[in-house]
Amino acid sequence: MKILMLGWELPPHNSGGLGVACYHLSKALAQHGASIDFILPYSARHSNVDYMNVHAATKLTPLHRFGAMGAYDNKGVDILDLDQVDMRDLQTMRGLQKRYIKYVERFVRKTGSPDVIHAHDWLTIEAGLRGKELTDAPLIVHVHATEFDRAGSHNGGNPIIHEIEYNGLMMADRIIAVSNITKQIIVQKYGIPADKIEVIHNAIDIDSFGDYEYDRRTYRYLEVLKNEGYTVVSTITRFTAQKGLVQLMQGAARACERYDRFAFLFAGDGDQRDELIQLSADLGISDKVFFSGFVRGKQWRDAYSVSDVFVMNSVSEPFGLTALEAAHHDTALIITKQSGVGEILQSVLRYDFWDTEKLADQLVALATSPALRDSLKRNVKNEYARISWNDVAEKCIHVYNNMKTGEVNE
Repeated sequence: MKILMLGWELPPHNSGGLGVACYHLSKALAQHGASIDFILPYSARHSNVDYMNVHAATKLTPLHRFGAMGAYDNKGVDILDLDQVDMRDLQTMRGLQKRYIKYVERFVRKTGSPDVIHAHDWLTIEAGLRGKELTDAPLIVHVHATEFDRAGSHNGGNPIIHEIEYNGLMMADRIIAVSNITKQIIVQKYGIPADKIEVIHNAIDIDSFGDYEYDRRTYRYLEVLKNEGYTVVSTITRFTAQKGLVQLMQGAARACERYDRFAFLFAGDGDQRDELIQLSADLGISDKVFFSGFVRGKQWRDAYSVSDVFVMNSVSEPFGLTALEAAHHDTALIITKQSGVGEILQSVLRYDFWDTEKLADQLVALATSPALRDSLKRNVKNEYARISWNDVAEKCIHVYNNMKTGEVNE
């Protein structure tokens, strides 16, 4: 099967989970015999990708627009239709997208029609629609997050992105959503028929983590605190409104009022960084909160390993790969009820993102009950071990084949 895959980032040049999911999905599809052409908006070496052809739509580096081509920079997108955009202006997201679309046009005219076009999120939807128009190939729109998720509000966001998502979802032959939560948003907010949407959860590739030895020197001070009986609570994420970090900080402060031996690791970066630093001071817990900045590679893995508890406090999280990664590194999980990963994990504590009192209760419970913490760690490993990217690929191939035969999945 010949697949034209349209994505905005791949590891190691990614700034979030979108690139990770695209990498593992494509690899699993290739192992099932798929021939994949993956088009990126930037030019870079991907020495770990030998299972598909990676094409660069521009000569820009991945650092353009402050990392991974601004994949999550919805606020900075100009409210412009494509016919108003100058594709020579690669300093704007819309100009970059128009150049990407032109590259896809040239590519399909040169290589012919693929069996399927698989476009990931709003960033590549317009290119996918243009490719479908030129080749008549069926179009899959894979929704990892909607603009409602990124805005942290079910009534907010950038209007041009909403328009792009609506048009793409309406015109797609089939839609893949990463969770039932995402499917519900697509149905309720965009009016898309539910039977057009297939829910396929993400997974984790344990083998891809390879050999790894935790380096206690990376977060030496936190290790000292652990030896003194402190519980290390972490979150590893982008510092944006979607991730509910203000509420997490407030819950942390309430927990510290009830139990003193907490240390909180905030690993990541984003437009809320300064606000969060100030908030920790205002709440009187700045001595218990540690900001590592953006982490990658070994520092990223060590951030998981130093942690006793991992919290994903998202206001709206379509899936949440970081929860699976944290579980693999032997942490107990607390996630919001608004997180899609909760559809496949049961051995976790859950709460509504705004309920800081319940979050505080759960943090104290895990800190004061090693038996509860160990039970959650042990049981959640059994749960995530049952899912794989191979299963995800098989489900995607089933969707592809059904489109070719005109069938609809139940």
